[in-house]
Amino acid sequence: MIQYPYQFGGAVSRILESGSGSETIALVHGVCARADRWVRILDPLGDAGYHVFAPDLPGHGLAEKGKHLDYSVPSYAQALNTFLDENNSSSVTLVGTSLGGHVAASAACAQPDRVRGLVLIGTVGIVPLGEERRSNMRTHITNTSLEGIRAKFRSVMHDPKLATEDLVLEEWQCNNSPGALEAFHELASYFEQHIDNDLVGEDLCGSVNSFPTLIVWGRQDEAVPLYPIGVQTKLAIPGSTLAIIDDTAHAPYYERPTTFLKVLTDFLDGTLGQIPIEGVELL
Repeated sequence: MIQYPYQFGGAVSRILESGSGSETIALVHGVCARADRWVRILDPLGDAGYHVFAPDLPGHGLAEKGKHLDYSVPSYAQALNTFLDENNSSSVTLVGTSLGGHVAASAACAQPDRVRGLVLIGTVGIVPLGEERRSNMRTHITNTSLEGIRAKFRSVMHDPKLATEDLVLEEWQCNNSPGALEAFHELASYFEQHIDNDLVGEDLCGSVNSFPTLIVWGRQDEAVPLYPIGVQTKLAIPGSTLAIIDDTAHAPYYERPTTFLKVLTDFLDGTLGQIPIEGVELL
């Protein structure tokens, strides 16, 4: 894996990259997170023959932050498609988690011809969050205290041992770096007031014949619950497959990377469901 600065969505950002195959995989992280979330699957995908990219979205990680940037899903999706244009990615699988799933789905709908597949993990943006969840997300996003970040990891990880103090401290440093507070307040306002206006479920319904869609959910996800949101998301996208992974919460790619990689690569190979995967239920 290598990393380097890159102009992404009008901001100086960072790209993690692995592999050099002709098939591209773009990995899009969630709100208040960063590209490092994908480190457990980046190199294995690169070693499997894929060309893999993971950006820090503006306002996150090592990317530029501040009040002057656009933190909406349409802006992020446009930035992702521009990045793929600049890297001549003509065949791409878009993989997004949580807010990143919303971004990936929006980017796929905007340029479906190059999308080989879409993978949505514990995603938002397909069905409405509703006023109560949007309000809760606002509180969650703006709490960048050390204890708040510890609590966040406890809520998104089923195995508390994975939420190491080093991981918590690194997150705290990133989420309290210059401009971060302003960025997260802008993001929080977007979640509370606008995110349900940018839903892409209906657009995806018109794209189902263009590319296959895989939905992945941790069975113990409390941040974006399997019931009702995961099941509603599956029902909203005709022809999609829902893979429910046991013993994991909101980050199955981090908590159970080997299982997640098997689900993903079987999906990419067109063999998902032919041989059962331990700890995975397909709907």
